[in-house]
Amino acid sequence: METNLTAVGLNNSKASNTSFKVLGAISFSHLLNDMIQSLILAIYPILKGEFALSFGQIGLITLTYQITASLLQPVVGLYNDHHPQPYSLPIGMGFTLAGLLLLSVAPSFYVVLLAAALVGTGSSIFHPESSRVARMASGGQHGLAQSLFQVGGNLGTAAGPLLAAAFIVPYGQRSIAWFSLAALLAIIILAQISKWYAHHHLGARGRASRSAASVALPRNKVVFSIGILLILVFSKYFYMASIGSYFTFYLISKFQLSVQGAQIYLFAFLFAMALGALIGGPVGDRIGRKYVMWGSILGVAPFTLLLPYANLFWTGVLVVIIGIILASAFSAILVYAQELIPGKVGMVSGLFFGFAFGMGGIGAAVLGHLADRTGIEFIYKVCSFLPLLGIVAALLPNLERVPKTA
Repeated sequence: METNLTAVGLNNSKASNTSFKVLGAISFSHLLNDMIQSLILAIYPILKGEFALSFGQIGLITLTYQITASLLQPVVGLYNDHHPQPYSLPIGMGFTLAGLLLLSVAPSFYVVLLAAALVGTGSSIFHPESSRVARMASGGQHGLAQSLFQVGGNLGTAAGPLLAAAFIVPYGQRSIAWFSLAALLAIIILAQISKWYAHHHLGARGRASRSAASVALPRNKVVFSIGILLILVFSKYFYMASIGSYFTFYLISKFQLSVQGAQIYLFAFLFAMALGALIGGPVGDRIGRKYVMWGSILGVAPFTLLLPYANLFWTGVLVVIIGIILASAFSAILVYAQELIPGKVGMVSGLFFGFAFGMGGIGAAVLGHLADRTGIEFIYKVCSFLPLLGIVAALLPNLERVPKTA
């Protein structure tokens, strides 16, 4: 796989050109990474039966994975802002590979938790550094680059339930080990991306320092804006936790679907999110990221409010609409935050990926406990109100109108 990734940028004399080969490679790596990670969510029905788990314990698996990723990502991002580690990408995927293999042979619930923690560690290394690579290769089209990067992850997440239904549900827990081939492929690709990264990080740091004065907001305004963005992330990912961890159980309980049938609906939601992720970044580049965030989070509220009362057909329609609208926000949120704090791409990426993962984990644990006490259908009535928090996006400043220094 000695590709021309290294030569992509070396032979490119114009730093402003967008490197679509690098973006394509990092997006495909994101697809493989998140496909592997989504297998944990997709095999919950198997694990629940194998180890006689409660919904609370199911939520604890998600919490372990998400919190591991959440706590480490900002630390990894901040450290690598000052001490770039180009070859950390394949190393991070090595942790994911180890977690995947351990999950395939886990004899108990606690070993499943350890496997989830290893996968979370791999994620904590992969996401901030790969997001930095996407920005480096963007040629100034930051929203487009982040959308291309995000769509790979969302497609991978969408593929997980289908692959689980086709290979893991029929053949059992040990068949998870076959997916280690995907992790090995990702390691090979990431090693090539790391070569390109190693040749380019000095130039990228220089460009970042030259643009550090591009956003002239006072510190308290920046802190306030980051707080608003974190509220939006909380709303999005707490709601997504209800879908990712419990939607199959909801469909099985309410509509008596089979596990495979329920996973097809989960795939529809996750594939819709991939489409939404592809839309959000470029639209934000054109009309302003604030408006994308506002429309994405608040605009999905009517559909989430309808979902708990829909029949099976309209449930399928609504989750597709919800997925498209809701997913368009994250690329805009991430690039907006990077523009608020220029020169700290790794820290900002790690903070927001980490916070998103943390909210997903906490949401899964809280909602699992609530489902044990009130029933699986009740949590969708509660979560349907979360997107109303999107109204706080109106408080964000319009960065496109902030004067930029020469």
